[in-house]
Amino acid sequence: MRFLFFFWIIILSTFVNELYSQSGKIYKINRHESVYIPLGRISFADSIVSFNIGNPLPFKKYSDSSQALNEPNYTSYNNPNYVSLGCKGILTVAFTDNGFMNLMGNDLYIFEVGPSKEAAKIEISENGDDWIFAGNITGGKSILDLEDQNISSEKVFYFVRITDQKEVCNSKTAGADIDAVGAINCVIKLTFNTELLFDFDKHELRSSADYILQRLSETIQKVENATILIEGHTDSDGKGEYNLALSQKRCLSVEKELKFLLGEKAAYDYKLASYGENKPKALNNSEENKQLNRRVEITILPPQSYYESIDN
Repeated sequence: MRFLFFFWIIILSTFVNELYSQSGKIYKINRHESVYIPLGRISFADSIVSFNIGNPLPFKKYSDSSQALNEPNYTSYNNPNYVSLGCKGILTVAFTDNGFMNLMGNDLYIFEVGPSKEAAKIEISENGDDWIFAGNITGGKSILDLEDQNISSEKVFYFVRITDQKEVCNSKTAGADIDAVGAINCVIKLTFNTELLFDFDKHELRSSADYILQRLSETIQKVENATILIEGHTDSDGKGEYNLALSQKRCLSVEKELKFLLGEKAAYDYKLASYGENKPKALNNSEENKQLNRRVEITILPPQSYYESIDN
């Protein structure tokens, strides 16, 4: 119990230290085009998992894989602030302070730069081991809607793998040229064991929840406008209707405290979803598994106004 408490304090502290004041941001693609990223700077891949450079190789100065991280900074073809994959090269990146989901509208943008727009295959993963085809970027099309591949809208993905498709192999920047990988539908999702927030079978927040939710509110405040989704879950002990009501009351308690900490007039939309025992993470056949199922999940999403704008 004590370990879990301090584990989440470390996680929340990391988010607070990593995030800066954010709002949606427009990133220029070329002279005539741009892409809007609703949660701004935090929405970009920030870790290299692996880089298997292709053959023929690009010139050495264009093979620094770290140039694919963080916000795009491409200025000109001769300035090596992007990475060239080489012919059939494979680059795998990770999002460490956020993830992305298949939500309304486009979900990912691959900043493939330079005078030639090379084709690449894009795959995504929740865990870095199991991969799902997300689409191809070809020519000037570097934007991906995960709905096109019927990808689950409930999963959060943290990894992107880019494989060059051998279109331009005989140049100093052989292979696809990657400046950044941006999550349009960027999310931050945290799962709290209910024992951190509530006493057994209660919906009133316990004293240990104060610091946890205070730190979470500091994280949320770094994003000026967002949707806060609060989901409640229980194990299967007790009657189903009772468990559903308990999870709903716990969601309301968390919402009330976050509204107090963030301020009623803050530019956040709140959505609550109570599932009781209906969405277990594990079989309810051991105390360890039941503890996994007793949880509150809080997801920070792009603001509702963004989805309203793309729906019109």
